[in-house]
Amino acid sequence: MKKPLDNIKVLDLTHMLSGPYGGMILADLGYEVIKIEPPVKGEATRRLLENDPDYSLNGMGAYFYTLNRNKKSVAIDLKNDDGLKIFYKLVKKADVVLSNFSAGVTKKLKIDFDNLKKINPKIITCTVSGFGESGPKFQRPAFDQIAQALGGGMSITGLSSQEPMRAGIPIGDLGGGMFAVMGIQAALIDRVSTGIGQNVDISMLDCQISMLNYMATMQTMSGIIPEPIGNSHFVHMPYNSFLTKDYPIVIAAVGDQFWPRLLKIFKNPELQDPIYETAFERQKDKQKLESIIQKELLKENADYWLHELEKESVPCARVNNLEQAIHDEQAQHRNMLV
Repeated sequence: MKKPLDNIKVLDLTHMLSGPYGGMILADLGYEVIKIEPPVKGEATRRLLENDPDYSLNGMGAYFYTLNRNKKSVAIDLKNDDGLKIFYKLVKKADVVLSNFSAGVTKKLKIDFDNLKKINPKIITCTVSGFGESGPKFQRPAFDQIAQALGGGMSITGLSSQEPMRAGIPIGDLGGGMFAVMGIQAALIDRVSTGIGQNVDISMLDCQISMLNYMATMQTMSGIIPEPIGNSHFVHMPYNSFLTKDYPIVIAAVGDQFWPRLLKIFKNPELQDPIYETAFERQKDKQKLESIIQKELLKENADYWLHELEKESVPCARVNNLEQAIHDEQAQHRNMLV
């Protein structure tokens, strides 16, 4: 099957997660992605989990297999003059050079934008780093949890401000990779009209701040610093995870139109009080109302309640474990597990 961007060539110098994830998305979209690794040991994740009985195959771990699918591969020693000459030859025919070295490394290796544009004026370079390529502390080392911590997301995740919780998936790294793809796409479109390349400077911290979105707006408007509230919501109610006889489920009643439908399912007289017709009033007694709903839900298993809730068109879902998630019939239909 022809993919939309299979005429674009990318030199992928990335390692670990943020950069390789961006390169993986580009490869999935059809870019010709050539992963360039140092000789002998290769990129760090090539050996990560290599001997783990559960998470390796043929001497390589799950990280490397996932992040480098659809990519071509070559080993070049960029610290060697002969290796650098080979890399420059590739740059002449490439469209994009993607990297996520520590700050200053590309310049030291003579593979930064200022050097590469002399070889190919149309080249687009994209660097993914913890803090970008400028600023008072941009040279600090960073990994996923550093970006999550500094970006504010950890402070509103979990149950207590005294016990901040990182996201279960590495959104600090993954966010950097996704924003890198957006930046590269924008630079490619711009090159159509200008005929020249540019450097795309991606900061993982920038990405985390961007994803705060409306919550950042609310804070700057009010001066109020939000605290974590678990799986509930500060506006909508009920909007939370609940236990059943077997699997936990989520009810996400966004809007007052769902409350009368819930009352058809949960017939407890305290819930029927007309004062609770609006989310504003329900929020005042959130703990009490959620406790009533929780007691009801414990009487049956998840499938029973999901059937009842779906019958009334109330937004709901089982909280899937990973195995359940990748085998979900909708995910299967969309070919998410190949």
